[in-house]
Amino acid sequence: MKIRFISLASGSSGNCYYLGTEKYGILIDAGIAMRTIRKVLKEHDIAMETIRAVFITHDHADHIKAVGGLGEKLNIPIYSTSLIHKGINKSYCVTEKLHTSVRYLEKQQPMQLEDFLIESFEVPHDGIDNVGYFIEVDGKSFAFLTDLGEITPIAAQYICRANYLILEANYDEEMLRMGPYSAYLKERIASRTGHMSNADTATFLAEHFTNRLRYIWLCHLSRENNHPELAYKTVEWKLREKGIEVGRDVQLCALKRTTPSELYEFE
Repeated sequence: MKIRFISLASGSSGNCYYLGTEKYGILIDAGIAMRTIRKVLKEHDIAMETIRAVFITHDHADHIKAVGGLGEKLNIPIYSTSLIHKGINKSYCVTEKLHTSVRYLEKQQPMQLEDFLIESFEVPHDGIDNVGYFIEVDGKSFAFLTDLGEITPIAAQYICRANYLILEANYDEEMLRMGPYSAYLKERIASRTGHMSNADTATFLAEHFTNRLRYIWLCHLSRENNHPELAYKTVEWKLREKGIEVGRDVQLCALKRTTPSELYEFE
């Protein structure tokens, strides 16, 4: 079975990821315009009719902007926890509230959807409720952790089981410290319920690297407080310190904020 992965957008202005087979797929988050989702998928010959569900990580606007259209207009089931669904329907950015498309998940309770085995798990962030996703399909495992302030023992368990990892590297500590944000916002971002820095992500990956890990995509990079090259180099350097060579032992990519990645295919 051929497994496909695309990052449609990954950053504070919008997040959306596609994971699928040659017949159907799912979205993780829908924080960009529905027309953009349609356009990117069409460019890869993926029809909206093949999207079986959308899985939401939390209720912040940059992850949920398109859920109303996808759920209520296109009748695509929207999965998340009950608290996240409450947050979605209270959000200012969701003009089309969810009703018939609502589907509930319990954390760490696996569910089967077509060939996908999907499990949500707690991550520390400042949404009303927050999850990452661990998805197994055709013997391959993907972990999505897009917004979190630190890697907890629970999150670490899922990361260490993954073959393909989408993990936040939101900011460079020095850029955040010297940047234009208010003291309050800087403190929020750097807190345990904020975001992961390049250095924290790099250190965790270097210290917990497993031979099963094949790809790392660094996601949710800040526009003001990070650069893709800086995030990439920070992780690459930390891995090399442990004798892990990017390109030989693992593939590494810093995802673009507002433009799609290439289409990745795995057999």
